[in-house]
Amino acid sequence: MVFKLSRKTGMVEVSGIRRLFELASKMGDVINLGIGEPDFNTPENIKEAAKRALDEDFTHYTANVGIPELREAIAEKLRRENGIDVDPESEIMVTSGATQALTMAIFAILNEGEELLIPSPTFVSYSAAALFAGGVPVEVETKEEENFKVNVEELERHVSDRTKAIVISTPNNPTGSILTRRNLEEIAGFAVEHDLIVISDEVYEKIVYEEPHFSIASLEGMKERTITVNAFSKTYAMTGWRLGYVAAPQPIIREMVKLQMYTAVCASSFSQKAAVEALKGPQDSVEKMRREYARRRELVYRRLSEMPKLSVLKPKGAFYIFPNIKATGMTSEEFSGYLLREARVATVPGRAFGRDGEGYIRISYAASYEKLEEAMDRIHEALTRLPGG
Repeated sequence: MVFKLSRKTGMVEVSGIRRLFELASKMGDVINLGIGEPDFNTPENIKEAAKRALDEDFTHYTANVGIPELREAIAEKLRRENGIDVDPESEIMVTSGATQALTMAIFAILNEGEELLIPSPTFVSYSAAALFAGGVPVEVETKEEENFKVNVEELERHVSDRTKAIVISTPNNPTGSILTRRNLEEIAGFAVEHDLIVISDEVYEKIVYEEPHFSIASLEGMKERTITVNAFSKTYAMTGWRLGYVAAPQPIIREMVKLQMYTAVCASSFSQKAAVEALKGPQDSVEKMRREYARRRELVYRRLSEMPKLSVLKPKGAFYIFPNIKATGMTSEEFSGYLLREARVATVPGRAFGRDGEGYIRISYAASYEKLEEAMDRIHEALTRLPGG
């Protein structure tokens, strides 16, 4: 039988991150630095809260928007830490992870043929969601020599009368860059001038090093046009719990609730109880993880800086580093494949993160210090075997 399937899904390729992960899983003795997942376990107090919820039979559907207790905790967190004042009743929704939140946000705002500006290199889901929605993803280059900041002049070259929104990510996956308050003020001015919605992906907000995180929705006049997306996955090592949230103006939340209603229905009930504890309970584990990421960052940055044919910026946030591999003469796919075969180290080709990711690879340092040391030794040895290495 010949299946005539959806043209929209056919336009989207399988994630380059998952493709390398599947290949690496079939090989022995591979150090996987490809998947962006904390190697820490979920803190005990959060797990205990979930166990209590299970023991109390809190295992049924919740409201589509999430339980009131969690939405109130999220609103308090946003006011206290991000300077965003939102109504927990009408401007917050709990989702099954940040990826679902981002996808539903894009579905809720884009009409057929409308454009979404996406600074590139970028997280893999943004373009896919725009295509699924019938929109047009428009990649806007960010440059290594500018620390991958979003350049408003470059945005101006790509905006059109069909542009509906811009998505930003800070700290950024895959580059590890952050958007400073000044940079965000420039983006805010651009968004206001062109009457655009801003989708702000802030899932790595707690994993920053020299400079603090700043939320664009806290700027004057921006809450009314910003969709802030966050999750518990990275901050609290809760990737498998599949729990995120979104804060946005009421008309946008109202449309997103419809999408939730007819897809996931609601986020996991007992996971939501655990998330309340994550936000209200002790935060020492968050800082402990951040300090360890900082220690790993120093190791990986130092070692990569010393290697032939590579150049690298020191990341300011998240747990990724994005080496420039252009001097190898290989494409990012070829070089990642070479490291997998010859060094037994899995990385992600930069091309997986958009057109402007070509010439780079992404390395995750969300692995143990000892594994990272071994991986750096393997990569260095493999590089020395290249011509001129």
